[in-house]
Amino acid sequence: MTERSAAERSAADGLEPVRKKVVVPASPEVAFTRFTAELDQWWPLRTHSVHGAAAASAEFGGGVGDPIVERSAAGEESVWGTVTEWDPPRRVAFTWHPGRPEGTAQEVTVTFVSTGDATEVTLVHGGWESLGAGAEAKRREYEEGWELVLGSYRDAV
Repeated sequence: MTERSAAERSAADGLEPVRKKVVVPASPEVAFTRFTAELDQWWPLRTHSVHGAAAASAEFGGGVGDPIVERSAAGEESVWGTVTEWDPPRRVAFTWHPGRPEGTAQEVTVTFVSTGDATEVTLVHGGWESLGAGAEAKRREYEEGWELVLGSYRDAV
């Protein structure tokens, strides 16, 4: 028997993964670096973070097993997830549970594909079953949330 990915399990459980695409005017190398190493330069921390207005920074781990961490102005840390795949400049995957216990983590995969003079960035967020009864509502929130977050990323590139 083969193990299914979180995205496949979500689809099987009736909740399709959230899929979002943006095209950025940069090479895959630049797009990947901007998404990961420069996270707190484009992520809308005031509106999309654990600490809200008190959020000071966010940092993406630079390899498999590294955390994605938000820090407040007071120095409090909140782990958003953990990098599970690191394949620059093509793909990064990570668990996702900002403000929630690690056991409720979903799975996010981001791919970077050259379109010639630009890069198509595709985000797939699945694994909703880990949230139990609140999964459908949370998925709806992320459907809108990723749109705003990726719009901020696109504008920064």
